[in-house]
Amino acid sequence: MNEVKECLRNIEQNYKLFQQQQFTFIAALDHTRENAHDKIRPITSIGQVQAYLDHHCNNSTDRRILLIFLNICSDLNKLCQKLEALHAGTSVTNNILEKCKLLVSPSNDLSTIRAKYPHDVVNHLSCDEAKNHYGGVVSLIPIVLDWMKAWVAHSEKLPRNYMQN
Repeated sequence: MNEVKECLRNIEQNYKLFQQQQFTFIAALDHTRENAHDKIRPITSIGQVQAYLDHHCNNSTDRRILLIFLNICSDLNKLCQKLEALHAGTSVTNNILEKCKLLVSPSNDLSTIRAKYPHDVVNHLSCDEAKNHYGGVVSLIPIVLDWMKAWVAHSEKLPRNYMQN
């Protein structure tokens, strides 16, 4: 469990650095969408961000910030696997884990998710951006982090015999 907590702390630290660069991230998404001639469609998945990076990113700043986002998503995915291996789970922890795994899936549609209070990531976007283009993708990491913290909190309340070495 300590390894999971440490991993979660590291992801949160990386996310805090990423969060300070949210406008750079939005600008990078905007540039790559423009290069892809895809300004109408919203960003709906991690896979779409990866495709923009692979095929339509042509400056190092955009590449760097998109890679930070994708690396955090990858770390969240790996953490899901660790959580799954940690214990067999209860209906509550299994439900939380399934939500996390679905959210960090590269093909999952993120267009309808929005981070709510206390996360203000969507509030920093203009209404049009938040509603139509980037709201889901900027909401992904804080929502998954909240679910993972809930998983850890619930797991810590379980009897010791639930945990596996």
